[in-house]
Amino acid sequence: MKERKRLAEATAGRYRKAGKKEKGVILNEFVELTGFARSYGALVLRNQGRVVTVNRKLRVRGDVGKKRPRPGREPTYDERVVKALVRVWRIMDYICGKRLAPVLGEIVERLQRHNELRCGAETRKKLMRISAATIDRLLRPERQKYQLRGRAHTRPGTLLKHQIPMRTFSEWDDERPGFLEIDLVGHDGGVIDSHHAFTLNAVDIASGWNCSTALKNKAQVWTLQGVQKIKAKLPFPLLGLDSDNGSEFINETLQRFCAEHQITFTRSRPYRKNDSCFVEQKNYSVVRRAVGYQRLILSPSCAYSMSYTECSTFTTTSFSRA
Repeated sequence: MKERKRLAEATAGRYRKAGKKEKGVILNEFVELTGFARSYGALVLRNQGRVVTVNRKLRVRGDVGKKRPRPGREPTYDERVVKALVRVWRIMDYICGKRLAPVLGEIVERLQRHNELRCGAETRKKLMRISAATIDRLLRPERQKYQLRGRAHTRPGTLLKHQIPMRTFSEWDDERPGFLEIDLVGHDGGVIDSHHAFTLNAVDIASGWNCSTALKNKAQVWTLQGVQKIKAKLPFPLLGLDSDNGSEFINETLQRFCAEHQITFTRSRPYRKNDSCFVEQKNYSVVRRAVGYQRLILSPSCAYSMSYTECSTFTTTSFSRA
């Protein structure tokens, strides 16, 4: 092995200075003497003087020579473009690049017309031809500033799982109102304990009607009370409930309530959020958009209420504390 290293050190300088035909002759001699494969021999001679990782177990090592810095290419979308893009992105309510790219040119024109955006002609041209992937890449640092997210609060309830049938998102009767997907949204602010509020969110599969109510915590008694409030506010009879596998839903209290009121009670498959895709969508577009990701703590002296603004197919929610 030492002899191969010495041979590589002696041959590498001559190999790098040689022309294309001479390199072939030198490489043939080197391969014949070392027994290396031709491609590996060329790799050794090219990279002699550097440390090159071939794979996890193999590294080619040599003494480091002078490196010439590669001239960098000027960025196509400079700081002025990014600044204007961020401004438009905020005005458009933080939508993703795939939705923003098709309308970006028209939006920029209208914002400039109404003096909501100021940018030069060159910046405007660049904004009009920017792609969706580039929009997401340029906005990535800005998005990271808004990455406050809660953690999952679902704790499996295993005692009654065999009594409650599973259902996938494709098995609902989507032509008859009254079958609801339900879920809990925690308002913990990033710190999970038992002293923060929840929102019980429900979505009708057929009509898209959304109704939410506030819960003091995720205890069974408050979850049942929330289901009763939602049932009373629905403009149609409650025919079915579908939940995840959390213990706040998979319990005798809610199962008994559904049996007494002849409500079909099913659950989604574990770790399959797409089974509850209707309510998962509303968890963000209704609850998170109205309440945010802040921490809401309820004390005995704190009155907690929710106000409803009912529209044709959904209900937006807001929280108030007094």
